[in-house]
Amino acid sequence: MSIETVPVGSSVQLLQPDWPAPAAIKACSTLRAGGVSTGVWAGLNLASHTQDDPAAVERNRELLRRQLQLPAEPGWLEQVHGTAVVALPAAGPAAVPIADASFSLEPNTVCAVLTADCLPVLFCDRAGRWIAAAHAGWRGLCAGVLEATVATAPSHPAELFAWLGPAIGPLAFEVGPDVRAAFLEKDPGAAEAFVAGDGDRWLADLYQLARRRLQALGVTAIYGGNYCTFSDPERFYSYRRDGQTGRQASLIWRSAA
Repeated sequence: MSIETVPVGSSVQLLQPDWPAPAAIKACSTLRAGGVSTGVWAGLNLASHTQDDPAAVERNRELLRRQLQLPAEPGWLEQVHGTAVVALPAAGPAAVPIADASFSLEPNTVCAVLTADCLPVLFCDRAGRWIAAAHAGWRGLCAGVLEATVATAPSHPAELFAWLGPAIGPLAFEVGPDVRAAFLEKDPGAAEAFVAGDGDRWLADLYQLARRRLQALGVTAIYGGNYCTFSDPERFYSYRRDGQTGRQASLIWRSAA
């Protein structure tokens, strides 16, 4: 089954995972269509750190909450390309956590990550109890953000589902030899995810690199990984393509019903 683009309400459009998750698990990635942001952020920019008008970002988030009928405000993160994972709902003051992944064992709690070329990965277990969302740019992916996220699951990795959301594709993600060397230092077999480009440059396949890391952990039910944010400006924001731009969101929650 292919991922389907689903219109929601009058404006917001989504990608929904093509995975056999339990019925109580709700998950999606937003597209840039809809929303009220203008200029280089035109569309449904959901990131408050992009120099977009804060009122427009809040309006976009309000549209998302209403049209998805979210049970709670998404657990937005201050993402730093690291490996920190936080539990939601967060205890204490309502400060935005500095982390690149979140998980929850509670119903009606929304895990979310923002991306514009980096790889969003959504998780759940077969029992429908544990959910998680990870932001996996190459730095976080190489450093172990997926491993740190999977480690929070109460289930064995073989009982997990993972969905790879929209990211820069393997024909567009050009990197230097330092990036390739960093991955090969941790996994020599990762060489198969790199294709030689011009000069000393390489084309890296983030999707393949993520699959390798997940499979090494014992996660075998891996879905998605079919899009390229860089080459699809109508549907996706792309930092590498545009520089100053908006962000998509990938979200997951468990309904209490």
